[in-house]
Amino acid sequence: MASLVNETENTELLKKRAVIQKLPYPKAVGFIVTNEFCERFSYYGMRTILSLYLRDKLGYSDNGATVIYHVFTMFAYFFPLLGAMIADGWLGRFRTIFYLSLVYATGSILISLTAMPPVHLPRLEFTVIALLLIAFGTGGIKPCVSAFGGDQFKLPEQERYLGYFFSLFYFAINAGSLISTFLTPILRADVRCFGENDCYSLAFGVPGILMIVSILFFVAGKRLYIIKNPAGNVLGRVSACVGHAVVKSCKSKEKREHWLDHADDKYDSNLIEDIKSLLRVLVLFIPLPVFWALFDQQGSRWTFQADRMEQEIGSWTLKADQMQVLNPLLILVFIPLFEVGIYPFLTYCKMVRKPLHKMIWGGVLAACAFVISGIVELNLLPTYGTPVSDGLAQMRIYNGYNCNITLNINSSDIHVIGPLGAFEKLDIETKMFIDMPYSIRAQNNSDCVVNHEGFLYLKEKTANSFFVTEGEVYNFTDNNDKAIDGVNVRFLANTASSVQIRIKDNKKNRTKLEVASGDTRQWSIEKGTYDVLIDGQPVLENFSFKSGAVYTVNIYEDNDGTFLANAVTITPPNSVHILWLIPQYVVMTMGEVMFSVTGLEFSFTQAPASMKSVLTSVWLLTVAFGNLIVVLIVEGNFLDAQWKEFFLFAGLMMLDMMIFTAMALRYKYVELKSSNEDIAVEEIKMPEKTIVPGKDN
Repeated sequence: MASLVNETENTELLKKRAVIQKLPYPKAVGFIVTNEFCERFSYYGMRTILSLYLRDKLGYSDNGATVIYHVFTMFAYFFPLLGAMIADGWLGRFRTIFYLSLVYATGSILISLTAMPPVHLPRLEFTVIALLLIAFGTGGIKPCVSAFGGDQFKLPEQERYLGYFFSLFYFAINAGSLISTFLTPILRADVRCFGENDCYSLAFGVPGILMIVSILFFVAGKRLYIIKNPAGNVLGRVSACVGHAVVKSCKSKEKREHWLDHADDKYDSNLIEDIKSLLRVLVLFIPLPVFWALFDQQGSRWTFQADRMEQEIGSWTLKADQMQVLNPLLILVFIPLFEVGIYPFLTYCKMVRKPLHKMIWGGVLAACAFVISGIVELNLLPTYGTPVSDGLAQMRIYNGYNCNITLNINSSDIHVIGPLGAFEKLDIETKMFIDMPYSIRAQNNSDCVVNHEGFLYLKEKTANSFFVTEGEVYNFTDNNDKAIDGVNVRFLANTASSVQIRIKDNKKNRTKLEVASGDTRQWSIEKGTYDVLIDGQPVLENFSFKSGAVYTVNIYEDNDGTFLANAVTITPPNSVHILWLIPQYVVMTMGEVMFSVTGLEFSFTQAPASMKSVLTSVWLLTVAFGNLIVVLIVEGNFLDAQWKEFFLFAGLMMLDMMIFTAMALRYKYVELKSSNEDIAVEEIKMPEKTIVPGKDN
């Protein structure tokens, strides 16, 4: 009898293997994976340079650019809810992906056109419209593409093939992210177009073209696709059931074991029980947005931090926004490393026993990353110069003579200013404005006749500057903010007549800048070693204009027509190297692997079978709320220094993990069901999706 049973089982197994062998690997997968690669290239390429574009081209401050960047990211992770509802309840996955990809491509092309100066589109308005279209497009297709790929497999016969698909899908996501994060900063900074020193239109345009290519690939595979009809809006049913239960429980005086039981007059008991299980997991989601608040600052605050650092590595320049390439690169390294080495070691040390323990350590690592970034920021402070502040006025006096002059302020405060030098006092208490009496005399030099006196008009929260010449002491407002993507330079000339000032790159025999002596505007040039010439006569030879610095070049013409010059450094150059950011990126990515991968896996295993798609949508929603936290803190503007904000986020993350730890200790894990159950397509594909940390498709 036993042998007969074994023979029957073997026969069934052989039949099953025969069926599997007859089913070829779906050719449609190639089109879907290529589509995903191009779409992720487009999204991460655009987002990598977005914060710098908002600041450098649209004129936003660091805070303003940070707010818009995180509002955009918030919408990109909010719209998956709408995308899932549209696909499940109305259009189906294929048409949802196609239509929203068209919206996405429109936004990508629009932001590229907006960045082109000759087009003359209103930059602010059209950039906002473009970002909304991109957020709606990428968010809407995010929950659909991987699920559509899963639809191409016959299950359970092709379950193994499905696993291969998600490995390939995961590779496409990270490959697209890795390549675009490295490439678009090069297109932005190293290409010149439309008479500017950069080319944002090309840097946005290439991702836009890739988005169009992704649509073409997606449509090209249509005849091979298995296209399923909408399965019904699960999220809508869950929301309706919960809403009905809330209303009924408020009206009814009847006591029930659970408040959701009040909905049993209208909804199936199985649905109610599944929602109860769902809510037990969702409670644990409440602290999660804080992690994403820290994680997504890699593209905003950390990019601005990198932009204020020395970026030269030998003859190569590592651009600030290129630092973001470390995240996808390290993910590819860390995922196998954690599985093979780190998790077994932590388990052996009894530091990790349950999945939620990994998430706790991931949050702690994120906090540590922001402590590191705060320490780096403290070391950067001396290179920032002195910002103008409320209640104070700054004063700089530039000596336009090749001799010492004596400055007497308020009849008692006496200072000697060296030849073509400068004096600065940056903390003068001022309310709105102040008139400060002064006198300036040459210091025992018969060849240098200087005799000025009167009042210096100083305005609050302003870098008030004055240039001493023979005829007058004329004033202007300095800009001592850190130079962005190069060097800021201003020329002050005390000459008998108008002269031409040139900055020349002798190695390439190319003029970098040419201005008239009467033009006292501040100019931006590339960092490098140049000669400064006055009417063709060299006055500064092989002078190193260093990245991030702000210079004022004082020029004097003596009696025999010889020109002299001296460069005064107003804001110090970048001196802390960008590679000091590597530790915070390493620690943050380690935290991401422990937090994000584990969180998605935990959510899948603990969620009821019918609620997994809902849980994925809510997981993405935690990312949206995390970005909202950043917006609220930045808009609150209650911290006067960036290092304080970094430490605030670190402390907030640690407090958040303490709360999460208390919740995790009380959580009762659901026992996993047998792996040989007859489960649906959605339930098989979801765990594969969880291996994509921080790159939610």
